[in-house]
Amino acid sequence: MHEMSLVQGLFQQLHTIARENNTHKVVRLTMSIGPLSGVVIDSFQFGFDILSKEDDLVRDACLEIVVPEVTYRCSSCNYTMETAGERPDYCEKCKELLLLPEGGDDLILQQVEME
Repeated sequence: MHEMSLVQGLFQQLHTIARENNTHKVVRLTMSIGPLSGVVIDSFQFGFDILSKEDDLVRDACLEIVVPEVTYRCSSCNYTMETAGERPDYCEKCKELLLLPEGGDDLILQQVEME
């Protein structure tokens, strides 16, 4: 489960931010996890819940996860469709099967609230 190592990397980033801002506690943070990132959101949340118990900086922090929409562009007619759910099976306009994703593979720390 690589999500645990991603959470550990997130905690390192949060510790750096806390040092730079002379704070000692994360209250809330928002992560954007793209549906094409390869990250299992439930596993990421589980890893956060388990590992945060061992880290004073994030012990009581609230993690909010946002799943952004992905734009799919038709390879034939360039029509675009957006979805945060399953990949469309075909182009709504011309029925082409080859749809090219644009974005959706990011893992971004969007916001941190600290005390």
